[in-house]
Amino acid sequence: MIPETLKTELQARVATSVTPREAAVDVMKELQRHYGWLTDEAVTEAARILGLSALQVEELATFYEMIYRRPVGKLVIHVCDSISCWNMGGETLLQQLAAHLGISVGETTSDGMFTLLPCCCLGNCGQAPTIMIGDNLYGQLTLEKAVEVLEGETFSLSNRHDAKKVPL
Repeated sequence: MIPETLKTELQARVATSVTPREAAVDVMKELQRHYGWLTDEAVTEAARILGLSALQVEELATFYEMIYRRPVGKLVIHVCDSISCWNMGGETLLQQLAAHLGISVGETTSDGMFTLLPCCCLGNCGQAPTIMIGDNLYGQLTLEKAVEVLEGETFSLSNRHDAKKVPL
């Protein structure tokens, strides 16, 4: 069950949309942020908020590759596999990251920190190869630079969690 404040916020977002479908991705992303992934319960909640059937929400959810219908790590690493990134070593980077993390592509590390996924074009072709973690885009990566990015993202995540625990 989502908090009443989140439900109210999502209902307001839907109310300002031309159609409920227009707000569907935003609603799914917020529910995903709340749960960590789009659970079956979240699909049902999204359907209620949007005034759609659960099947319609499921259809939308499975269309978008950054909506996760299974558990993922705290940080999801999307490695671009477009032709530009592939040409600049993206496929090699993907395999190197998998080896570095000790997982296969599509898996999550045993500590639940990282999930590694290939992704269609991230729109950063001039900076290939590119990865995206959360809303952050990183380009012109080598394995060494990518590992530095992962360390920075992990540090930022721990600081965000620490900041939530510290009373103001």
